Amino acid sequence: MLGLAIVAVAASSGLAAAQFGRDLFNAPARLAPAVFPDRSFAVCRIWYTQVRTEPSGGGWRTDYPYGEINLSIRLSELTRTRVSRAGGAREPNHYVVRLTDDELFQCPFTIASDVGTVGLREQEAERLRDYLLKGGFLWVDDFWGDTAWEHWTQELAKVLPPAEYDIEDVPLDDPIFQSQFIVTRVPQITNIGFWRRSRGAETSERGAESAVPHFRAVRDGHGRIMVVMTHNTDIADSWEREGEDPAFFYQFSPDGYAVGINVLLHAMTH
Repeated sequence: MLGLAIVAVAASSGLAAAQFGRDLFNAPARLAPAVFPDRSFAVCRIWYTQVRTEPSGGGWRTDYPYGEINLSIRLSELTRTRVSRAGGAREPNHYVVRLTDDELFQCPFTIASDVGTVGLREQEAERLRDYLLKGGFLWVDDFWGDTAWEHWTQELAKVLPPAEYDIEDVPLDDPIFQSQFIVTRVPQITNIGFWRRSRGAETSERGAESAVPHFRAVRDGHGRIMVVMTHNTDIADSWEREGEDPAFFYQFSPDGYAVGINVLLHAMTH
């Protein structure tokens, strides 16, 4: 049903990524304003300091800005959620925010990619902890293999100490997988360049080491999910690159949007 819904939307409105001018690597950072223009939904991307590199990674800019633009468009088309737009513009509002910015606490939903390269200073870790415990939500995506996972969990431990907060593998019967669409597996989505090089035959970017995709989470003391971690998969590339190749779209985007919209709806209602 999800595939039919998204294909119908794509046929009627055109692939979302083709709706606006694209510059995937030089788009200026749209910093979060002191006052958000309305109370409708907008995604905030975390601007972080990169302390190491990963193959095919781009630091905080990975999947920016068309990951969040296209996800917001599909959210507005496939749900009743009001998505923030400035002055009647077609492109949804989307913001970049530093963890030390006061604007962080206006963000209903934050996302970060390539977090196997992130470095958090003490003040940043404290601010992120405050944000999450006050009801904030963070989704980290597109980091692959054991080294990236170990680096990320070391940084996350500065925010949410493992003695107090466990990282769990979220079972497929959890409500987050059923917010709107029934997700029956964690999809492994590769970046479009790797997909082209493998001619669509391979999805694990680190070979056997990253063969299994993971959907993990950290909950607060009341059981609310604060942090979602999609490891060994690049969910956001199924949004960012949906308009570039029909074969890529059909192979990955329906599953990617199923996960994305479910996570957004869960974050906004819990």
